[in-house]
Amino acid sequence: MTPMRRDGADVGWSLVVPLKPLARAKSRLSRAAGEEFRPRLALAFALDTVTAALACENVRDVAVVTDDRLAAERLAALGARIVPDTPARGLNAALAHGAGAVRARRPGAPVAALNADLPALRPAELELVLHSASLFPRAFLADAADIGTTLLTATSGRELEPAFGGASRARHLASGAQEITGPQAPSVRRDVDTGEDLRAALALGVGPHTALQAPRIMAGAAAPEGSKRLPPPQVRASGA
Repeated sequence: MTPMRRDGADVGWSLVVPLKPLARAKSRLSRAAGEEFRPRLALAFALDTVTAALACENVRDVAVVTDDRLAAERLAALGARIVPDTPARGLNAALAHGAGAVRARRPGAPVAALNADLPALRPAELELVLHSASLFPRAFLADAADIGTTLLTATSGRELEPAFGGASRARHLASGAQEITGPQAPSVRRDVDTGEDLRAALALGVGPHTALQAPRIMAGAAAPEGSKRLPPPQVRASGA
């Protein structure tokens, strides 16, 4: 159920999830996954991320900013709103555009930018993080490496001001956003860019779409000689 204020105003979060065209997404996973499976993994990550986000109690809706036709069809079928990336000027422009599209419909919406590569995302952990974020005008959650950012939020009346990419934790701190450090939410911090990241996500427990693709990679799909074998996927329980 979407949270409401005492005056009846809707205060549920609107999430903005950016997704590159699958042919270009997750390029650093090529070594672990191979060129055939890399786009499939990128789509699986996004499907599991959006599924978990939509299952979060304090999330009202999810807008995915993408120009990928296949991804748009699959994600819309889950219940996400698809926003074309009309700026076509990179990640931060796409996020600002998505936030603008959300607030064109819901002017007072609290908005959060969420990475599309969180295959182990758990709704309950996302709920904890968003609750913490609601206490500050702008807030963010660092990734597992404490270098990047997986979530950036802006409450009603505040602009998102995204500065994702590379060492974005430092940029978001410098912009005045509050870093969220309280809740234990490893699944919200576990983005996947490399084979090592994927191993860590599989150990946490991933959603069904990623779990379906992982055995194909473990079977040796373009895995380079001498590389570590991926562990068997632990499938996240539905709604967990």
